[in-house]
Amino acid sequence: MNLKSSNLPTLIAMDLEGVFTPEIWIAVAEKTGVAELRLTTRDIPNYDTLMKNRLRLLEEHGLALHDIQAVIGEMQPLPGAVELLNWARSVSQLIILTDSYYEFIAPLKAKLGNPTIFCNSLEVDERNHITNYRLRQRDGKKQAVLAFKGLGFRVIAGGDSYNDVAMLREADHGLLFRPPANVVAEFPQYPVFTGYAELQAHLAKLLGLGSSPAASHAPAGGRSTRGDVSKIAFNAAAD
Repeated sequence: MNLKSSNLPTLIAMDLEGVFTPEIWIAVAEKTGVAELRLTTRDIPNYDTLMKNRLRLLEEHGLALHDIQAVIGEMQPLPGAVELLNWARSVSQLIILTDSYYEFIAPLKAKLGNPTIFCNSLEVDERNHITNYRLRQRDGKKQAVLAFKGLGFRVIAGGDSYNDVAMLREADHGLLFRPPANVVAEFPQYPVFTGYAELQAHLAKLLGLGSSPAASHAPAGGRSTRGDVSKIAFNAAAD
């Protein structure tokens, strides 16, 4: 499938954790020793249930926002993530859609090259303890994809877990990146990718970049593949 045949510009919408960065809550669990914080939407698909459980655990163990931010500050993007992002942003338009929070992602955003990221927000009390969370919009990932399509974009959406499926359904093309086996089994209609090189090759094909050497160059060595290939993609979008 070549989305450029639609004569509409293409926008890539990707999840954050598990796709470009490690899972924040798993890192917090490992650092604090609170094993139950390892649970993610891969384990508990209902996000409200999952977050209420996390907030209860944070309060029980006396963990404040600054404790979580300290863990996040030590985290690094997944190997190859920055190169893939640089390439994707050079040949198309990309937005990261995450259920995480603006109070969490600032250090990671900088390390990823400051891509556009849509997040949610946290409520914090005078002790610096997280008391609640505020969704920017219910079903935010799905609603963002619907809005992008309403603005005249063809949308490629990618994620790794249950909370990404709604946006994959609404996208013109959905894909899974390094999902757990249970998600693969439940949603066999989506192609699965486990490495950035094969993901880049798939995106290049969807963008109509064919077998261009720049498009097929695997993310590596901190280099982004820029140049004539970006002109091809943007010119195709404008045709």
